[in-house]
Amino acid sequence: MDHGTSLKKKLQENESYRSSLPYERFMLGGAKSLTEEELLAIIIRTGTRNATPMEIAQKVLTISSSQEHGLNSLYHVSLRDLMKIEGIGEVKAVKLKCIAELSRRMASDKTMRQLSFTEPETIAAHYMEQLRHEEKEKVMLISLNNRMKLIDEKVISIGTVNSTLLSSRDIYIHALKQGAVNILILHNHPGGDPSPSGADLCITDKIRKAGQLLDIKLLDHIIIGDHSYVSFKEKKLL
Repeated sequence: MDHGTSLKKKLQENESYRSSLPYERFMLGGAKSLTEEELLAIIIRTGTRNATPMEIAQKVLTISSSQEHGLNSLYHVSLRDLMKIEGIGEVKAVKLKCIAELSRRMASDKTMRQLSFTEPETIAAHYMEQLRHEEKEKVMLISLNNRMKLIDEKVISIGTVNSTLLSSRDIYIHALKQGAVNILILHNHPGGDPSPSGADLCITDKIRKAGQLLDIKLLDHIIIGDHSYVSFKEKKLL
C-alpha cells in the first residue's frame, strides 16, 4: 500500500469516527437522530480522564428517584445526587436541572393553546407536567370570571406525601379577593393513582356547598396522577 492510499484510508477512518460522535451525528441527522445518551453527551460536552461524555451520560440515565427513571428522574434528583457522578460538577448539574425545567415549561406552553376551562381533559393536560412530578400533595385553586376566563391560579395547600390540609374557608377568601365567579380545584396524588379517596370526596362536597352560599360555583375537582387524571365533573361526583 503506497503512502497516498494509506493516508486516504486513515482520513476515511477518521471521518467515520467523527461521524459516530454525538455532535457530528447531530450535524448530519439533527437532534431526532440521536439517542438520549447522545443528547445528554452534547450537553455534558467534556469528559474526564476515566470517562467520556457518553459514559457520563449513561450514568446520568441510570439515576432513579422513587417516582421516575431515566430522563424524567432529572425532575426529582438533587444537585448533590447529580454531582456524585464522576464528571458532573455544579455547573453541569445545574444545566441538567435546567433542561428538565425547560422541558416542563415547553409542555405547558403547548397545552396552553388547547386549554379550555370547560373541558376537563384539556385542563388535566395543561397541568399534568406541573403536578405529576410533585412528591407531596399540592392543591391549586383556579379562579375564573363569568366568561370562564382565568383570573388567577394559586397553590393553596402543600401537604405530606399521604395527606394534605385543605380549608374551604381559605379557598373562598382567596376566590372572593380575586372576584371569581367560578373556581376549579386541582391536586396531585404522588403515588400516581388519581382515584379519589374518601377524604377527597368529603372535602369536595364541603367546598361545593360552601360555594353555593357565596354564589361561587365549583366547576370541577381534578386529581392528577401519573399520565392520568380523574375529573369529578366527568365522573358526575359533583
